[in-house]
Amino acid sequence: MTDQRTCAYCRERVRGRSDKKFCNDTCRNAFNNRLNSELNSSIREINSKLKRNRRILEGLLKGDEPFVKVRKEALLNKGFQLSYQTHTRKSTKGSLYHFCYDYGYTMMGEEAVVVKSSQ
Repeated sequence: MTDQRTCAYCRERVRGRSDKKFCNDTCRNAFNNRLNSELNSSIREINSKLKRNRRILEGLLKGDEPFVKVRKEALLNKGFQLSYQTHTRKSTKGSLYHFCYDYGYTMMGEEAVVVKSSQ
């Protein structure tokens, strides 16, 4: 009886153990890399937006300033996306801060934003 199994990646003939799915390690790695790439692309995209938001917030804080007040428009013009955040926290004064990792912001009315570091 001849064994007609084919590689799950390149469709070449597979030789060896009966449970073997790939003809070699290169095909196995390429198959799994492609599978993981497709599954994780949305996660990578979200993480990229979160990191961009963090860099923008970090760039607004100069030196040892604990916080800075900026116009919401200025934040948005830098590419900040308000809908991407890692967590929220309420301050002792009741303000709701939205964080991108270790940098957060709170809205002050419709036009102003206060940016601070959680450190």
